Amino acid sequence: MSLLEQTLHNLRALVSCDTTNPPREISAQSAIFDIIEEQLSGAGFSIERVDLGDGCVSFLATRGTPRVLMNCHLDTVPANSAWSRDPLDLLVEGDVAIGLGACDIKGAAAAMIAAATATSGDIALLFTSDEEAGSSRCVKDFCLRHAPRETGYELVLVAEPTRCEAVLEHRGILTQTGLFDGVPGHASQARALVDSALHEAARWCASALTLAQEHLESTSYAGLEGICFNLGRMEGGVKPNMIAANASVWWGMRPLPSQNPETLSKSFQQLAANPERVTWKPGFYGPTLPAPTEDGAPGSARVERARQVALAHGFDIGAPVDFWTEAALFSQAGYDTVVLGPGDIAQAHAADEWVELAQLERAATIYAAVMRG
Repeated sequence: MSLLEQTLHNLRALVSCDTTNPPREISAQSAIFDIIEEQLSGAGFSIERVDLGDGCVSFLATRGTPRVLMNCHLDTVPANSAWSRDPLDLLVEGDVAIGLGACDIKGAAAAMIAAATATSGDIALLFTSDEEAGSSRCVKDFCLRHAPRETGYELVLVAEPTRCEAVLEHRGILTQTGLFDGVPGHASQARALVDSALHEAARWCASALTLAQEHLESTSYAGLEGICFNLGRMEGGVKPNMIAANASVWWGMRPLPSQNPETLSKSFQQLAANPERVTWKPGFYGPTLPAPTEDGAPGSARVERARQVALAHGFDIGAPVDFWTEAALFSQAGYDTVVLGPGDIAQAHAADEWVELAQLERAATIYAAVMRG
């Protein structure tokens, strides 16, 4: 079987396993891990499964004394209503493979497994099940249990759709909720304009959108522009004739690799006209790639170090990207990290999600070359 044929064989099996997240019904006993173990145990790998609960499972396969760790998540987003066919039944049509997760990112997992069974070199493969949940417990736990100096990994390769180019930098991500307080009462009173928690929240939202627009017009980094600010959800109040006692705004943004997320976050919090009437509740935070150094400075030295390692492996270097990946968490833990996988982010999470066969073959070839050393 060629590398592409084996990759497609693997991908068909992986896509058939429902790993949608939510609902996070994944455990260490899920069939997808049995499929992978059956392939890798016969290729000289030792296997470790760690179940953290709540759908968070790590599957670590190790052969020899590896200098490279490859990481790929196995969970997918749910199929949306626009799918035209069964999303769990892989269809190879023309020059593409169609199926849920084929692009993001089971295609890469299938290519890694094909490369591993076609080679005998030292390598470590980490498959996780909770990237789409927005918690990243698996990678965080792995980094806590495996320090760089202990593992000896010179490179961590995280698979996401990059068209098989090595991405060395990407945005961070953070979310927060603003909890606004008001003074309840009858809306016939003129003080409603000032005392409504909803009005207070709306004023902050308007100021935040203005500041985000200013960033879009004045802030850039290596082709990336602005901070990708978004108001995700606003709630509060009861009815039009009642002054709202409470309101909440759930918002997020994606800082540029050159920005300090904490400083940027504070600049938005300070837009509140009455700071005493709002409490800021942190949500998910993911650092930029590379992660900032301990003093908060951008990790330019880490970029150059990762570039040299990537070039040593013969990777094509790609431009920084807007989307966030768990590579940033490995970087934060001290690993030199690149993002490299088949497919285009434009197909990720889309109806009738697909990946080019040429991309799958290219990824399998690259992964095999790394495993051969």
